[in-house]
Amino acid sequence: MKMADGGFRPAYNVQFASDTTSGAIAGVAVDNSGSDMGKLAPMSEALAEHYGRRAGEHLADGGYAKLDDIKALAEAGVTAYVPVPVPVPAPREPTRDRHAPQQGDAPAIADWRERMGTDEAKVIYKERAATAECSNAQARNRGLRQFVVRGLDKVRNVAARHALTHNMVCTWRLAVE
Repeated sequence: MKMADGGFRPAYNVQFASDTTSGAIAGVAVDNSGSDMGKLAPMSEALAEHYGRRAGEHLADGGYAKLDDIKALAEAGVTAYVPVPVPVPAPREPTRDRHAPQQGDAPAIADWRERMGTDEAKVIYKERAATAECSNAQARNRGLRQFVVRGLDKVRNVAARHALTHNMVCTWRLAVE
């Protein structure tokens, strides 16, 4: 994987899909790509296959904002709460609203842009830090920062075992409440 210093080293990108109510990890994916772009729709497909039904909403950070994924989720009846990226370089018109539909946007993309500009979507997106990001923070706090194994299958196994342990802790917490 390409690193911030420009070099390449063995590294893995672990994705956790978590339930925002319980905090339980519902899905795990591992690859050796440094970007989250394009991973939202495949995770949604995997969750639908695993659980026999599709989630009605997905909440993800801006790194997942791939238009093809947003469109695929909308076509599957899933509402995506993913922030609209700030254009880079800055738009020629600095007053342009990034939440306004752009020329050539598919209807699903235009709906997503408009939805993410609403106050309701902004409130929902703010929940991400306390819900979706919590499982990632707890993984780091529990020592899942660096893998001592090599290979996608072995790393996936370690990540899945972490998810299982995390879910057991969630179950105990919910049982006590």
